[in-house]
Amino acid sequence: MAGTLTLDNSGLLARLTLANPGKLNAIDIAMWQELRLRFEQLQAMPAADAPHAVIVCGADGQFASGGDIVEFAGFRFDEARLHHFHEQIVAPALHAMLACDIPSFAQIDGACIGGGLEIAACCDIRVCGTTSRFGAPIAKLGFPMAPAELQVLSRVAPAPLLREMLLEARLVDAGAALQAGLVHEVVADDEVAVRVQRRAESLGALSPQAARMNKQTLRQIVVGGPDEQQRRAHFGYADREHHREGVNAFIEKRSPRFQRG
Repeated sequence: MAGTLTLDNSGLLARLTLANPGKLNAIDIAMWQELRLRFEQLQAMPAADAPHAVIVCGADGQFASGGDIVEFAGFRFDEARLHHFHEQIVAPALHAMLACDIPSFAQIDGACIGGGLEIAACCDIRVCGTTSRFGAPIAKLGFPMAPAELQVLSRVAPAPLLREMLLEARLVDAGAALQAGLVHEVVADDEVAVRVQRRAESLGALSPQAARMNKQTLRQIVVGGPDEQQRRAHFGYADREHHREGVNAFIEKRSPRFQRG
């Protein structure tokens, strides 16, 4: 039975759910392709229609246990097909997440392994439960992590932790993940969904315009920017509604009323 990836985008907060019953939500090829499509669709939405945030979660009390190993024998032993899988299927899905201006939250229940860890690393805010486990024990399967995927993990995990996870196939617990900065918060297992929902709702009360612009600037910094043209363009928000509303609300001693956009 193939896995599924569904997006509920019916309100101010969207929810994207990974599901692969009986496999701890292992991510198959179709799910990687759907992940890319969904985030490209979110990014293409007019700001006036887009959700304020996206929550990424797994079904049945697990986040995701990695790739669907049952599929591996069908392509991993051919160099061209292996290259295509990592460079044309997995990497573009992760890059679509990173390129999306809408803030994203990872609701991490249970296992966050391999490809699941890569997906979580592409989210802006990561919250997990006390029994969550993290790692990429692919050395046990006889192969290394693809360069583009390791680049993604290196954005959020320090090098010493990455070396432990990759070289020793080590799984780390929630406390170690928090200490290393891999996650932002650890709560009781039965509180993860509620906590992520509350954090997303709090973010949703702030300016979506400011959030989008901050994400754009953060991406520019990663690649050595912003350049002079990007710096000049940045201040184009001066006369926009959100800017005026936020400043005027503070002066008038009231809560700002930010609309989508």
